[in-house]
Amino acid sequence: MFEQLRQWIERRRAGQTGHAGPANMPSPKIPGDQLLSECRLIVLDLETTGLHTTKDEVIAIGAVAINNGAIDLSDQFDLILRRPELDITKTVLIHGIGPEALTQGHETEDALLFLLEWMNGAPVLAYHSAFDQKFLEKTLKAELGYTQSHTWMDVADLLPAFFPDALTNGKGLDNWADHFGLEVNERHHAASDALATAELTLVALNKAHKDGLRTLKELHDKLRYHRQLKSLHRM
Repeated sequence: MFEQLRQWIERRRAGQTGHAGPANMPSPKIPGDQLLSECRLIVLDLETTGLHTTKDEVIAIGAVAINNGAIDLSDQFDLILRRPELDITKTVLIHGIGPEALTQGHETEDALLFLLEWMNGAPVLAYHSAFDQKFLEKTLKAELGYTQSHTWMDVADLLPAFFPDALTNGKGLDNWADHFGLEVNERHHAASDALATAELTLVALNKAHKDGLRTLKELHDKLRYHRQLKSLHRM
């Protein structure tokens, strides 16, 4: 990833990249007749200085692509941002990213532009996606002036939508991983959490296939219907 970013920066500064700035980035893809077995999905996780979008900031981004119904380990994103001015004293013990790492990280603007080009407008999945979506959209707007809305889907809703009777002893990522016998090697590391979320996403996609869902729109509609049911049950 580091070498890919270095080469991309060199091409960008030489005017050789296809997208020089945020205004020319690939347009977000709308869920439609794209086949789940053929489309590219991005599974993303962020590390931040805290939980409050108004005062905390993104410091690391991890993501992996699902291509043609399988996790593509050759298609990953894993970068720490260069943000030495940020206070990480309250969270360093959680994510292990200290002042030295933030000093040696990658320039935020370059990293975010590279992320957008790498994503190529693909739909984004995350566990409790509202958190990652708010932080990423805030950062993209503040650093690049980028405001395009991508399609986001919450894996924390996707799993119970397809496995409503699963007894997971909790609603967290670890609970679902344990339920399906998946091993999470390292928690609170963006790339590792993204990979674990991608594995859970594949479980849901396999169930979707068995249930007869074939397109991205059908998956998106299934998730929306599940959220509507949850809202009704809260009334």
